[in-house]
Amino acid sequence: MKRSRFTEEQIIGILKEQEAGAKTVDVCRKHGISDATFYKYKAKYGGMDVSDARKLKALEDENARLKKLLAEAVLDNAILKDVAAKNGDARCEAGCGGSRLCAARGEPASGVRGSVGGSVEHAISQRAA
Repeated sequence: MKRSRFTEEQIIGILKEQEAGAKTVDVCRKHGISDATFYKYKAKYGGMDVSDARKLKALEDENARLKKLLAEAVLDNAILKDVAAKNGDARCEAGCGGSRLCAARGEPASGVRGSVGGSVEHAISQRAA
């Protein structure tokens, strides 16, 4: 984003000139800004003092920093979910590690016998049939 040529203090000074009775066109010509820029400044800084503008700038900076932290946290969370899902698929293909995908296919979780009281070999032979 393009930086302003003027600081907040200078912008407030320009607005104060116009409020003191100078014509808007003359103030804009004197400082080399357009009418649209003047009214944009007035919408943002109108009625503020220099201390208020500094507080506003500090809050905007903090808000930008917090938005960046939130975006990074959401991205980290999405990456972790993606990795966890891929690890679940790998466990399922490597012998059914008890993931939800195996349960959806009707396969027992690892460590669970195929039949109550039967042997592992018997459960394997039943599954092959």
